[in-house]
Order: sequence, then structure tokens, then C-alpha cells
Amino acid sequence: MSNNKYAVIMAGGVGSRFWPVSKQSFPKQFHDMLGMGKSLLQMTFDRLQQQIPSRQILVLTNDAYVNLVKEQLPEMDFGNIVAEPAMRNTAPCILLAALKIQKMNPEASMMVAPSDHYIAEEDIFNEDLATAFQFCAVHTQALMTLGIQPTSPNTGFGYIEYTQEDNQIKKVSQFREKPDLKTAQQFISAGNFVWNAGIFIWNVAGVVSAFAKSQPQLTSLFKNGLSVFNTPLETQWLEENYSKAENISVDYAIMEKSDAVFVLPARFSWNDLGTWGSLYDKLDKNEDANAVINASVTAINSKGNMVRTAPGKKVILQGMEDYIIIDQEDVLMIIPKTAEQEIKEIRNAAMDAYGKEIG
Repeated sequence: MSNNKYAVIMAGGVGSRFWPVSKQSFPKQFHDMLGMGKSLLQMTFDRLQQQIPSRQILVLTNDAYVNLVKEQLPEMDFGNIVAEPAMRNTAPCILLAALKIQKMNPEASMMVAPSDHYIAEEDIFNEDLATAFQFCAVHTQALMTLGIQPTSPNTGFGYIEYTQEDNQIKKVSQFREKPDLKTAQQFISAGNFVWNAGIFIWNVAGVVSAFAKSQPQLTSLFKNGLSVFNTPLETQWLEENYSKAENISVDYAIMEKSDAVFVLPARFSWNDLGTWGSLYDKLDKNEDANAVINASVTAINSKGNMVRTAPGKKVILQGMEDYIIIDQEDVLMIIPKTAEQEIKEIRNAAMDAYGKEIG
């Protein structure tokens, strides 16, 4: 069975909410965001390699980041790095990857993982992933997702509602958009809702037929390229055709239209590292509840801060409470934690003031 497992890592995003560390030229998935000696992409690749051969892992990324992927994952098969010539959301790149994998191995099952999630309990993650693969090998039309057990009524995630049943793997009754706080609290108290983490598992033939049924146009566009996929001619075909694909998420494209969607409520803890605040929540704190990456901090009457600098930088804080302090080569940003949702606007203002390359 293990030879039939493939993985697709999506590594094309800009991660602008982690500015000024994450920049268009060098986004967050390529950074060691946690100060652990590995980038988020490298950690994702290592985690998947525990049950999927490295030659069966594909990385889909933006044209501009191909060399970064090669630098950071020298052990991977560079033929499995797919450059997306245009940004078109998750459905087109997932369909493209499924067709490429199906051509390599018609019996394959595949999983799709974002490159920028942090999962500490890798052994439990891999057990859950194996359970999902097993299910899809038997139920070849099933579209499967790993749902995250909510730890709070978070309004920043979409939710998945499943039917109340005793099985470990649940039938999905519906996907729910990011809720307001009151709705999120109702979801939590109902007990049959999980966060939608964007981690998918399915049989390739099953997912290709789900696309054919729900997205005939998209499917025929990509099936036109089948003869050149996995050959040297693929790049040129993508450059000429990829931008014709509709900009649509995989949730809208197939998951919400299928009646064969299942969820495995995951047993591992997970962090999508979407914002500086979510990174702060994940990190160990000192006695003043300051979370520090790379720096050496002396804190006087200062608590609840998130501090990240170049390695070894000495930082002295006085009277700072609940601030995000990020020192990155050409930019020093000091903002209250309450402003973290405004970072995109702050980044845009900086680009207006100092030029595009700062973003």
C-alpha cells in the first residue's frame, strides 16, 4: 500500500500577515518561524516523509519560489516541483497535481497539505493520516479531510459539521463559512464541528471524477494537457494555459458539491500559524509571558510581548505590554497585539512609503 501514497505540498502563498519577516520575495513557509532550525516547508516535508517516499511528494509553488524550494529540499526529486505561472487558488493546482499523479500511478491515493502549518505531535499526525489513507483505499470515491478539534470559538477558520455517529471517520453534513463569535460558540457547544484545516486525502481516480462532475470546464482544460504532464513540455503548456483556469477554492469546487465527503477529527494539536498572535500562542513563554525567538531579552515591567529578531540580538524592553516587536534586517515593527489583523494595511502603507521591495 505504501507505494501508492503520494503527497502534494502547497507552497505558493505570500503569508503577508507575517510581514515584515514574510515578504513577497521570501514568504513565511521558507522561514524558520519558530526558531527551531528548520523552515515550515522543511518541517512539512519531513513530517510527510515518515510514510510517503520523498520521490512521491510534489511541491506546487509560485514560479518565483522554485529555487527556494530546491535550496531548502535538496533531497526531493526536482521534477516534482511544479511552478504555477499564475495564482489561481487551490482547486486548479490540486486538480493538476491529481492528474499528474494519476498518470504516474492510476492506483494512487494522495494527500494535500499546506506548507505553513505547525504540528508538534508528528507521530499522532502520521497515525491519523494512515487511517485516512486506509479509508480512501477502500472507499475510492470518498473525499476526505482531517478536521481539527476546536480549542476555542475561533472566528478565523471555516468549520465542518459532521453527522453524530460512533465511527472514528464521520460523514460530513456541511461546510460552514467563518462564523461570527456567537455562531462559533454555538458550533463549539453542539460538539459535532471541527475546524477546516485544508488537509485532504483521497484516491486520485475518485478526486478526478469529482472534478469532472462538478467542474467540467476546469477538468477539460487540464485534461488537454495530459499528454505533456510529467514531461519537459509541461512547463510551456502550463505557461500558456494555467491562467485560463478559474480562480476557485477546492472547497467550493468539489467538497461542498459532493455527497461523499468524510472527516476524521484529528487527535493532534495544530496551529495554522496565520498571524503573529497565533505564533505567540504556540511558543513557550517566560515568567513575564513574553515569547521570544532568536533574541536575548531583558524585560522591565514588560509582559505578554512577542519578540523576534536576528539571532543573538539583545533587546531591552521597559513598560511594554502585549506588543509585537519584530526586527528584520531593513524593518523594525512595533505594534500592539490588538493591531495584528491590520498588518496587511500596515504592510501596504510601508510599501507606499518605502517602495514595493519592502513588502
